[in-house]
Amino acid sequence: MNAGTLYVVATPIGNLGDMTPRAVEVLQRVARIAAEDTRHSAGLLRHFGIHTPLFALHEHNEREVSAEVVRRLLAGEDIALISDAGTPLISDPGFPLTRLAHEAGIRVVPVPGASALIAALSAAGLPTDRFAFEGFLPPKSAARRHVLEGLAGERRTLAFYEAPHRLLETLEDMAAVFGPERLAVLARELTKTFETLRRAPLGELLEFVRADSDQQRGEAVLLVHGAPPPAADVLADEPRRIAELLAAELPVKQAAALAAKITGAKKNQIYDYLVNERQ
Repeated sequence: MNAGTLYVVATPIGNLGDMTPRAVEVLQRVARIAAEDTRHSAGLLRHFGIHTPLFALHEHNEREVSAEVVRRLLAGEDIALISDAGTPLISDPGFPLTRLAHEAGIRVVPVPGASALIAALSAAGLPTDRFAFEGFLPPKSAARRHVLEGLAGERRTLAFYEAPHRLLETLEDMAAVFGPERLAVLARELTKTFETLRRAPLGELLEFVRADSDQQRGEAVLLVHGAPPPAADVLADEPRRIAELLAAELPVKQAAALAAKITGAKKNQIYDYLVNERQ
């Protein structure tokens, strides 16, 4: 008997119109659906006329349940994995299951769809060519600041998830560690009725949330602009001038490579400069 397939299925993060036809079709035809919270997911499935049996796979039982799921997959069942909202495994359960499935030679198929992280990045107006997703920060301020201090020099855009009851404290710590002038974006309740997308320096963003208790409700994505380059990394005038001239006519990568050959400056440094200028 051939082994079944494990489908990793994204579901809406708020707006049910974001459910893809492919996701509905897969969830209708698999033998079972592993859900983070079966009561929560039952309502979603009813809405789309999906009657496939559900079972729970969450952070407290996933190591034990994953072995049973793999056994069923090896026996030929097709099984889908969903989380409460968005794409499974992105700060949600599922890693032990997908790892075991791969180790057992089982086919794992993504069924793409909504993701709060990608939705926030796409609309934030921050650099997206390179970013670092840090998930949820520690709940205690001291541990949280320790993590943030380790990221203070990170040049990539930083992305975090945060729970509503910690949002204000996290913004306070970010403003203290990164500085109140660092540009950031609050993306809250994405795709829902009271969606917020606010782009401002951290100090201003902190005051915005502090002044409006409604902004302290619902799940949030926090995006923080990467750190500015150290003074020693600032591009000299001549390479910068040549890079800008070339970038006006050529793609950034090609312009950076050509400017580096002409001036002897580092290609990566020129590339970073051009990307930041265009952002």
